[in-house]
Amino acid sequence: MYFWDMRFSTFSLKNLTILIVFILSVSSCLAQELAVLKYQGGGDWYSNPTALPNLIAFCNNNINTKLEGNPQSVEVGSTDIFQYPLLHMTGHGNVFFSEEDAENLRNYLTSGGFLHIDDNYGMEPYITQELKKVFPGKELMELPVTHPIFNAAFKFPNGLPKIHEHDGKRPQAFGIFHEDRLVLLFTYESDLGDGWEDESVHNDPFEVREKALKMGANIVKYAFKN
Repeated sequence: MYFWDMRFSTFSLKNLTILIVFILSVSSCLAQELAVLKYQGGGDWYSNPTALPNLIAFCNNNINTKLEGNPQSVEVGSTDIFQYPLLHMTGHGNVFFSEEDAENLRNYLTSGGFLHIDDNYGMEPYITQELKKVFPGKELMELPVTHPIFNAAFKFPNGLPKIHEHDGKRPQAFGIFHEDRLVLLFTYESDLGDGWEDESVHNDPFEVREKALKMGANIVKYAFKN
């Protein structure tokens, strides 16, 4: 009898959790906000502090969003992520997802959320490995230049723009899909976040920063629409 009660309680708790996640994800669809994803492993998830405020200001002025100017940070394993339809993740180094983190992130993405990961240089080998925990059996797929994300608000006929040079490689945009919906975008060898930063940080010319901001606006518009 006790065993049956335990099973019933576990079943009820699981369903209650799913219901809460569903309600939060519906609420997030009504509120256009974004947050910085905080992760374990020692990587600098907090890098590019002026990037998102500048991107938000650009989006509010150019694509009619009404985003809060100071985005919050949320931990990958927290249910708080379900309050945001768009999460932004960046850094230079190590990333680690626990099994609980991976499950929480998977539930978020498959219930309507969107994650943009911008490699700030050096992140790629770590995030590639950790994403296998989130979506076992799925691989990052390079997006064709014809994908709608390159045309959501501003036209990028050649795909992802190059903002900062590191290893002489071409910029690439990779994605993970769930039921034909792009749920995760990984921008590599582009360094969009550096282009979103205050001009004084990297001394990028206006044309370079504008390209980065326009591509960022495309990501925001695409994530909120889809």
